[in-house]
Amino acid sequence: MVVLGIDPGYAIVGWGLVEFKNNRFSPLRYGAVTTDADVDFNLRLKMIYDDLACIIDKFKPDAMAIEKLYFTTNQKTAIMVAEARGVILLSAKQNNLPIFEYTPLQVKTAVTGYGKAKKPQVMEMTRRLLKLNAVPKPDDTADALAIALTHIQAAGSELRQKMYREGNI
Repeated sequence: MVVLGIDPGYAIVGWGLVEFKNNRFSPLRYGAVTTDADVDFNLRLKMIYDDLACIIDKFKPDAMAIEKLYFTTNQKTAIMVAEARGVILLSAKQNNLPIFEYTPLQVKTAVTGYGKAKKPQVMEMTRRLLKLNAVPKPDDTADALAIALTHIQAAGSELRQKMYREGNI
């Protein structure tokens, strides 16, 4: 199973491809799609869509795992991230890629075993699970890898497999 993990944004979209084979995690590729603040926002959305569609087409993952949005204060930022997330989801659907969503709590729990883990703890456990020499930069990339790991762990559950077989996912 190869999972494309996505940490959505509009300035930086972290992405990471993780393979789970023979009971082992392997990072295949990872990086970030970046857009400049001085570029028209609609063009930024197109750049995000095009780059992710290219990644999906090139690597042909089995699923996309993406972080669910949550915002407490800045509504303008929330709307812009939601719009970027929309083109990210469209890039997956246009390529018939199943989409799975996870909350930050689910990611923290899956990667560290503790739902209140701090960001550095999640990043370090991601590094260890993937046997990387260093935590990937930018942070959004490490977050994307953690989201991919979360899906791999969730996909292994009997309930998730049953739901997938029955077409409920």
